[in-house]
Amino acid sequence: MTANETLLTVDNISVRYQGRGRKKVEPSVDRVSFEVALGETVALVGESGSGKTSIGNAILGLVPFEGGSVAFEGASIVGPKGFDRARVSKSIQVIFQDPYGSLNPGRTIGQILVEPLIVHRKQSKREMALEVEQMLARVGLPPEAAQRYPRSFSGGQRQRIAIARAMMIEPKLVVCDEPVSALDLSVQAQILNLLGELQETAGLSYIFITHDVAVVRHVAHQVVVLFRGRIVEKGTVDQVCDNPRHPYTRALFLAAPVADPAVQKERSRDRRELGGSQKLVEPTITGCPYLSRCSYAIERCALERPELRTTRSGSLSACHRDDELPDMDFNSLWPRLD
Repeated sequence: MTANETLLTVDNISVRYQGRGRKKVEPSVDRVSFEVALGETVALVGESGSGKTSIGNAILGLVPFEGGSVAFEGASIVGPKGFDRARVSKSIQVIFQDPYGSLNPGRTIGQILVEPLIVHRKQSKREMALEVEQMLARVGLPPEAAQRYPRSFSGGQRQRIAIARAMMIEPKLVVCDEPVSALDLSVQAQILNLLGELQETAGLSYIFITHDVAVVRHVAHQVVVLFRGRIVEKGTVDQVCDNPRHPYTRALFLAAPVADPAVQKERSRDRRELGGSQKLVEPTITGCPYLSRCSYAIERCALERPELRTTRSGSLSACHRDDELPDMDFNSLWPRLD
């Protein structure tokens, strides 16, 4: 497999949860497609309810979906015929948002880390203990950590343990579901740097799910921006983060808080200019889902749902008027996290 070869293909998947009284509700994920290459990080970005976690869960087989398919290394793992759990569990791992909730409090760290080896490999106890010790060292923890319980560690240390567990059987793809959102800023940087180091040394690919756009520039190669279950913009990190074309992407990025009050005031003003059409308030079934929050909306936006198309910045954007929007330099928004 070459460096640019596609590792994971998500093709037109849709996820719909059951409403009360078995009533069908609007899809949480609506015909989403993207690819992840070997050694690449694809960030799924959006506000709460945008469908990004549902996409991750669908890839992992944790939720069913209505249509589409997911292929890993060219072979289907999720589709109409079901979920190939045996193939996925060895090659695709996950790091959850809450490191404490994802670790069994009644088991030692050594017992937690050795479990994947027991399931997937035939090794002696001595060999497995050595692998646990080596993995703890890779994530910056001492060997004696194996004898302790999760409650003995800080949030950042627990997330290092969760990363170690995901790495024990040498996966090719890791789904990172908000892995740093519960951590302090200084600890966030340490965990992000650790993930970057592991990616370089092991050739890992990541799907990085986040609502914190400040970390996207630091970790991602490709960015997929989601709104109400649909992709509104996607492209390389430079295309999407430096010159976003969709009004929602711009509003999302401008919502990122900064310490400087003057800069924060300027961002708030720019964000207000992007939001809230006075003429078209209610979204329509056939129209753009962002209609009611967009100051650029016109009658066409209420009648015709925009599809992804290439913009002048090179990204794909689902907006009828994206090329009419003035250029904005967003490069100054992104602080260094190292």
